[in-house]
Amino acid sequence: MTETTQRALRLSMTDVSKRYGAVRAIRHADIEVAAGSVHALVGENGAGKSTLIKILSGAVTPDTGTVVFDGSPAQITSTTDALALGIATVYQEPQLFAELTVSENIFLGRELRSGPRIDWAAQHAKVVELLDLLGIPAAAATAAVGTLSIAEQQQVSIAKALAGDAKLLILDEPSAILTDSEIEVLFRVIRRLAASGVAIIYISHRLDELFRIADEVTVMRDGATLGTYPMRDLSVREIAELMVGGILNDDTTPRAVADGPPVLELDSVGLAGRFHDVSVSVRGGEIVGLYGLVGSGVSEIANTIYGIDPATEGELRLGGEPVRPTSPRQAQKLGIALLPADRKKQGMFVFQPISFNISIGHLALLSKFAVWMDRARERTVARDLIERLAVKTPSERQPIGAMSGGNAQKVVLARQLVERPDVLVLAEPTQGVDVGAKEEIHRIITALADEGTAVLVVTSDLPEALRIADRLLVVRDGTIVAEFHGDASQVDVLAAAAGARDESEVS
Repeated sequence: MTETTQRALRLSMTDVSKRYGAVRAIRHADIEVAAGSVHALVGENGAGKSTLIKILSGAVTPDTGTVVFDGSPAQITSTTDALALGIATVYQEPQLFAELTVSENIFLGRELRSGPRIDWAAQHAKVVELLDLLGIPAAAATAAVGTLSIAEQQQVSIAKALAGDAKLLILDEPSAILTDSEIEVLFRVIRRLAASGVAIIYISHRLDELFRIADEVTVMRDGATLGTYPMRDLSVREIAELMVGGILNDDTTPRAVADGPPVLELDSVGLAGRFHDVSVSVRGGEIVGLYGLVGSGVSEIANTIYGIDPATEGELRLGGEPVRPTSPRQAQKLGIALLPADRKKQGMFVFQPISFNISIGHLALLSKFAVWMDRARERTVARDLIERLAVKTPSERQPIGAMSGGNAQKVVLARQLVERPDVLVLAEPTQGVDVGAKEEIHRIITALADEGTAVLVVTSDLPEALRIADRLLVVRDGTIVAEFHGDASQVDVLAAAAGARDESEVS
């Protein structure tokens, strides 16, 4: 028995299932959410979370199952049905129009009217009331959304949901693109909404944060709900093990990296206005981590190595020879590959199949007579990499946009491996993927290093940086401020990244 039974039930879903052809996205799902509670929903990519939420928001119709909302049976066959009940969803990336004001965005398509005209005064008053509930200054009502921070835009998205008198608010990975301080603001908003009686379903891969915000958690695996548990009864590890269906390997034995000359060297490299005096070396077979907080300049370093933003000072060397890549194409020819931080915007053609997403960027290698694509070879290369990276898919013809986050990330990584690069730069390699997919991607990275690839992992995920890197460099204010060799704690590294003034503050 969970705390749900001690409060009025807002939502009950029983024996829900959904099949797409031969694929059973949900086999059996039950979930109960109480009014005024924050209910976490977790599971690996592909566990069925997204399908369950689509059913609840009216985007997908289930094959079986019953839904009871506020004590009455509910038929949700469209998004209109869901909104009429008071079910609203806020996605990771705000679905707003940058040119319109906050007020216009909140009431777009459902404007308050007085006769045939929009009642701007009534609409403004309602917006101010909503913003006050979220702790946002009233002056923001007339600001253009494009002038707001991502965190503020997310709050506007929540206000838009509440404008429709939302009784159940679904937050899908709300913290994935926020800084720590912005997450605190989000949590204050969530607590205020829960206190007002709104039920909240909170979806996140950041398991540690659930203990700061959620009352209970429902775990999904392989299309089924395993159960609902009070947060106080579980640990992060126990939730992760429920998600993956086994005991997680916690072996962090240091890797043996053979001595040898650096494959990649940055010698006092800088980019005007972004970073300066950065010196990094990576040997073949070595995994070097580059860690920094948001705004530290760490992501810009990755872009410079790949020629996106060419360096304005210093020297970059490959195998001891000076190089200066001025474009991604040139970097690729030099043997450098980059896994981009934002796979959706920078790494995926979502409506194209896996084979296309792997071959694009390697047309010269995979074409016949430099005229047309060798489709047979394209399929062979795709199948080999799908098998090598253990991508879960029925076929290389599956659109990448239909895949789970972890498997889509593997496909984007597969593209970087087609021409077997000497240097592999990985920017946020496991951002937005579940704990099981993260373990698999870490295994792939380690295997690539074991084969002799020089790997540079650029990440803002501190546990990941400590777990996977043989050496860890910390970036702050656009330059490297500390180096650790497998003997650092999270406190050590975070203190260096946040600005500890001397060694005594770090330790």
